[in-house]
Amino acid sequence: MSIRTLKPSQLRLIHEVAQQGQLQLAADALTMTQPAASRMLAEAERQIGALLFTRQPKGMEPTEIGASVLRRARVILRELASMESDVRALRGGLAGSVRVGAVTGPAISHLVSSIRQIKQQSPQADITAEVMPSRELLSQLSAGAMDFVLGRLLPDFDNDSFNILPMSGETAVLMVRADHPLARARVVTLTELAGQEWIMQQRGYPIREAVAAAFADVGLAAPRNVVNSPSLLLTIAYLAQTDAVTAVSQEVADLMIHPPVKARLTVIPTPRPIRVPPYFLLDLKRRPLSPLARQLRDAVAQMSQSPITTAGLL
Repeated sequence: MSIRTLKPSQLRLIHEVAQQGQLQLAADALTMTQPAASRMLAEAERQIGALLFTRQPKGMEPTEIGASVLRRARVILRELASMESDVRALRGGLAGSVRVGAVTGPAISHLVSSIRQIKQQSPQADITAEVMPSRELLSQLSAGAMDFVLGRLLPDFDNDSFNILPMSGETAVLMVRADHPLARARVVTLTELAGQEWIMQQRGYPIREAVAAAFADVGLAAPRNVVNSPSLLLTIAYLAQTDAVTAVSQEVADLMIHPPVKARLTVIPTPRPIRVPPYFLLDLKRRPLSPLARQLRDAVAQMSQSPITTAGLL
């Protein structure tokens, strides 16, 4: 036998003997009989090859070797306790890491509040959230770099590889600075907006395409005086300094215009809403979610008011 084969139960006994000063009290603390504790201690001393305790009038005292073993035993026992706590937290979804992504609208309307809910329950949870276009989201999800995403389905991805939960459609609104010349109009037609300067995401982005479709529906060409930028921060800065118009999701507009942000921006009222294709909650069928990722996904899914399905598109 070797010191390397010492068991955690033996280390706990050595610790308790040092704490209690008496073998009987140590045995009681570990719910063992005194003879069983005596045999276990003797076996540990045989494996180490030295006495660990001497019997003194006031009780059992560690020998020099015993004190050295005891210092290491306490470190090992603390690590074992920490390991047990970590595993329990991970299995219960109270710890671990999760990486998720979303397009802008649901990131604001669904992801923020869901993350807050999880962090209130599990402050140590390591959560990373990315906001990016659906193509990048699906690429990262397919590569296993994200646990789940809130994005749109695209034809060049294998949708059969995803668990798919329908969420909701998006509505885009037109936003300008609060003192824009058109800000006080009761209704602004797309004809009036066609010649305005715009700042929008590049062609191919859902909201940009929805705006183009809205203009086409009334027989107009899409705006041509456009600054292209995927950056929401740059867009807001540009709006604040110009008479430009932008199209954003309703969630973004609500966040920017109302408290607590309350930026000096406003929404232009248009005759008809601008509809954007719906988004979905997606994760990989071949990659089971961790308990933490599952908890966060369930929190997001509850907002859809639809049952979770793992059988594909409902």
